[in-house]
Amino acid sequence: MKVEAKLFYWLIGFFFIVGAIYTYFTNFEEPVGAVGLVLTGMMCAMVAWYLAKSGRTVDLRPEDHEMGEIADQAGPYGHFAPHSWWPLWVGLSGAMVFLGIAIGWWMVLIASPFLAIATVGWVFEYFRGEHAI
Repeated sequence: MKVEAKLFYWLIGFFFIVGAIYTYFTNFEEPVGAVGLVLTGMMCAMVAWYLAKSGRTVDLRPEDHEMGEIADQAGPYGHFAPHSWWPLWVGLSGAMVFLGIAIGWWMVLIASPFLAIATVGWVFEYFRGEHAI
């Protein structure tokens, strides 16, 4: 996690410097961009703090070692479903919910149960049925 924390520490400085330059060149008349850049720098500070703090509590990963090799990272990365249809339904029902926010709240009320069912189905896909673990 040290690599990621260092990256976000660099981004803090970058966004604050760019925010100051942006504010100077807009003659302090356009505050939205400056506020956005400063808030982005603050968000990077929160992420950097979290990564640095959690990086002290976990063991070193291969990419944190100075002499680490690419082969040290070999191994399984996790379980990925090769045949799941649930992401399609989550995406479609989520699109309907967000479209409903633009069109009308009645559509949000209709699409929300479908989004909930699709999300629960995707989360519990491997806990029931023929693919249960």
